[in-house]
Amino acid sequence: MTLKILIVEDDSIMQKSICMGLNKLGYAVDSALDGEDALSLFEINCYDAVVLDLNLPKIDGLDVLRQIRSVNHELGVLILSARGEVDDKVLGLDLGANDYMGKPFHFKELEARLRALTRRKFIQEDIVLTCHGLKIDSAARSVFINNVRIELTNKEYGILEYLLIHKDAVISAEELIEHIWDSEVDLFSNSFRVHLNSLKKKLAVHLGNIELIKNIRNVGYYIAQEDKENA
Repeated sequence: MTLKILIVEDDSIMQKSICMGLNKLGYAVDSALDGEDALSLFEINCYDAVVLDLNLPKIDGLDVLRQIRSVNHELGVLILSARGEVDDKVLGLDLGANDYMGKPFHFKELEARLRALTRRKFIQEDIVLTCHGLKIDSAARSVFINNVRIELTNKEYGILEYLLIHKDAVISAEELIEHIWDSEVDLFSNSFRVHLNSLKKKLAVHLGNIELIKNIRNVGYYIAQEDKENA
């Protein structure tokens, strides 16, 4: 499943590096350079995990963690900090962090820990989804139509998977963008429509006359197990 991650890191170079790496792997990523911005983003978005530095301007990382845990006990939080003292690590874990990594670190290890962290929450989502000859292996992020693998971009995959998970439900463009893009995307930009049209064209090559993704004008998009007329 496409996961949305919040990166809270005051080193702008490190922050951009982490965000770029995770974006390439298909994650939707938001970022904050200080604790105040982190809490503002947390209040208005739903995240699957947070990577949290401890040494932050405005509001300290441990205080950010306290406030996150005061309203959300399930969110995965990975502390990433140069603080090496055992007491800081213990305090962070006692306050509710799920994992702790010291700096410097290897990106592959960070991503592996995030996968392990989010797997605890989404283990039931790591399944094979099927519809009209289409199959999605959400664990491997692979798409097949009649056993032929279809190459999709990360955004195309995210749209298809989200609609198939919520099969028969009409999903607005705004909801799709919120879960697949980061918070910096312009809701009025053409990016969503471009990716959606590209996805439909790729599906049509292999599905023929079957219109998998349907649209209810001014309402949203859906995938139905059985054909039904647009409203």
